[in-house]
Amino acid sequence: MRLPDLFDDARAQGPRRHSKSAEAFRTISEVAGDLEVPQHVLRFWESKFPQIKPLKRAGGRRYYRPDDVALLRRIRQCLYDQGYTIKGVQKLLREGALKHDVRAAPQPPPTRAIKTPDSLRQALLDIRKELVALRDTLGKERR
Repeated sequence: MRLPDLFDDARAQGPRRHSKSAEAFRTISEVAGDLEVPQHVLRFWESKFPQIKPLKRAGGRRYYRPDDVALLRRIRQCLYDQGYTIKGVQKLLREGALKHDVRAAPQPPPTRAIKTPDSLRQALLDIRKELVALRDTLGKERR
């Protein structure tokens, strides 16, 4: 086997990443990768949530503490998964609702009124009528 073949195999596996301990500080690129958000989004969140305070070294390099990363993860979940707005998450932070586990974060309020079985049945019947009318209209246009 040629010597370059050994190196080709190593490159095919990709760069090796050594996992850091849970207490280690993280760079903005590491946090952005973990949370699957662009770095500029993290910098924007810093401007909107004063609770996020990364350590800044010479040249402006950011190092996020484990608590910062946990808070960013909760903010991301509220914004992306639960549908909160920035103002909504700010309110949750003021009220202390995001201090606990991510899974314990409150759910957003329902956007629609809860329907009774009778009103739900009527709403479905109305939708069905509308769909049938649309089908008939489309069928006429094809002929």
